[in-house]
Amino acid sequence: MEINKIILRHVKMDLLTPFTTSIGTEYDKDFILVEVQSKSGQSGWGESVSIKEPIYNEETVETNWHMMRDHLIPLLRKTEIMHPNDVSQHFLPIRRNYNAKAAIEGAIWDLYAKENNISLSKALGGVKEKIEVGVSVGIKQSQYEMLRQIESYLGEGYKRIKVKIKPGWDIEIIKAIRKEFPEIALMADANCAYNLDDISHLQALDEYSLTMIEQPLDCDDIVDHAILQSHLKTPICLDESIHTVEDARKAIELGSCKVINLKIGRVGGLSESLKIHDLCKSHSIPMWCGGMLEAGIGRAHNIAITSLSNFSIPGDTAPSSHYWSEDLIAPEITMEDGYIHVPNSAGIGFEPNLDKINNIMVTTQPFTI
Repeated sequence: MEINKIILRHVKMDLLTPFTTSIGTEYDKDFILVEVQSKSGQSGWGESVSIKEPIYNEETVETNWHMMRDHLIPLLRKTEIMHPNDVSQHFLPIRRNYNAKAAIEGAIWDLYAKENNISLSKALGGVKEKIEVGVSVGIKQSQYEMLRQIESYLGEGYKRIKVKIKPGWDIEIIKAIRKEFPEIALMADANCAYNLDDISHLQALDEYSLTMIEQPLDCDDIVDHAILQSHLKTPICLDESIHTVEDARKAIELGSCKVINLKIGRVGGLSESLKIHDLCKSHSIPMWCGGMLEAGIGRAHNIAITSLSNFSIPGDTAPSSHYWSEDLIAPEITMEDGYIHVPNSAGIGFEPNLDKINNIMVTTQPFTI
């Protein structure tokens, strides 16, 4: 691949409804789109999943822009890229900053697939023609509101329900959900809201046959999660703790989790995602793809990675209309009977809507490579 230009675009979109977790409420989404152009005339697209505040991890939209502009893009000027797997190797001198790295690498993966006239799914080794879709439900004002929201989502066909929990909004809401919907696939996401003093409290969740409880303890922990898992029948799923294949290896060896949630941005890109997938598959650790309120380009990448064989649990890959009044791709991502079809056209399988992107753009900057 001969890359000759990279364009960064900072855009902002309003969410259809506010989304509340234990760490805050989001009403809109700022993010960066990355377009990588080649001498062949093709363009590949990626999307940074960082938000404005460093509350999920240390990265923000502003720091991503800085890292791409001042460090990552200059590194690409010094190297030749034969395959997208090369990108992560070129980025090794830069510590962490996984979201920024993943956005550029994702655009290069899309470009690679287009230049080879294959879908991104096939380029990654995907085997599915369609993927099951789960949905994440934020913290609500009342149990009644939560139950009616879940009822609505089940009516739309979602295959798995994930609910956000926190101290004071956990056992009773799970109990109420399980009473009304005794057979659904149900999981709880704690977003690091608990500690080891809460072991006996969290043990109460074992009664409700949850698919998993996601990231109950600190965002950088794998040791205490192993202790907690030894006291719980409910599988623990790690999210924020897993940034690399080495993190995953250590967590598996320690017994810190029985499930892993993969987010492409969190682990630095698709190449690292493939390593984590293969490791988990070899240890019979099921996986699913988490969401970061992505717009269409980021969601298309999630669909592609979810098409791999070890993604056996429905992910947070809801269709475009779940989050946006109008997405920035064409066609928009749709769901049918709880499934999203994996595109088989070249690249991510969706075309960026440049008119829409230009209407919501905050700023842009091109770079010659």
